[in-house]
Amino acid sequence: MTIHIDSDGRGDDLVLIHGWGIHGGVWQSVAERLAEDYCVHRVDLPGCGHSPMVEPYTLAALAAELAAAFPLPVHVLGWSLGGAVGVEWALSQPEQVRSLTLCASSPCFMERPDWPHGTPPTVLGQFASSLADDYAATLEMFLGLQVMGSRDGRAVLRALQGHLEARPAPSRAALFEGLAILRQTDLRPRMAGLVCPLLLQYGDRDRMTPPAAGHWLAEVTGAQLVLHQGAGHAPFISHQQAFIETQREFLARC
Repeated sequence: MTIHIDSDGRGDDLVLIHGWGIHGGVWQSVAERLAEDYCVHRVDLPGCGHSPMVEPYTLAALAAELAAAFPLPVHVLGWSLGGAVGVEWALSQPEQVRSLTLCASSPCFMERPDWPHGTPPTVLGQFASSLADDYAATLEMFLGLQVMGSRDGRAVLRALQGHLEARPAPSRAALFEGLAILRQTDLRPRMAGLVCPLLLQYGDRDRMTPPAAGHWLAEVTGAQLVLHQGAGHAPFISHQQAFIETQREFLARC
């Protein structure tokens, strides 16, 4: 299977991985800016945008698709679910990932008895139930959750809605299976195994991946943590200038 990839610019390779319920087009503005210095690749994960579905749909399978598409060493920037895919890629094929940036991502997305820094199981369960009843409304609800708490929530929501409509909507199968990954994934025991340079970019008002998840990652891995003040779950949209400046400074050191 071949995943859809949009590539722009020249220089060292940088792969951008989107989150659940969207596609690679969400990175367009960021990619245009970073393409001034890098060869930027925006991927559509399987079942999203222009990429066909893959079975089985697991974190390991998604990482394997990217590893096959980019056999040479690359920098990786993953948002939310895309960050977990990036972690799995870096752990399974460490020679392929030169650096990894996690944007509003988490080693464990669902709240657990020993992990208060995730989304409550009832919320993720509601998404699973709603998907079966009203696919479009569930996506809108999820977009709304991503901007909760953000200082510029309405503008970010409009941007996300515009990106979503620009390409084919994710398949139901990709949404169901991707949601299962969010509910089941727990990478905490493996995070110390990352060997590549790591950057953490988070919003201090994020309701889906609270800042505490970033602080935990920074403590475990020794990574640099940047909290964008007033940002929710999409700091690369709401705080784009600061996000890109931070990203450029990090990549220049790698």
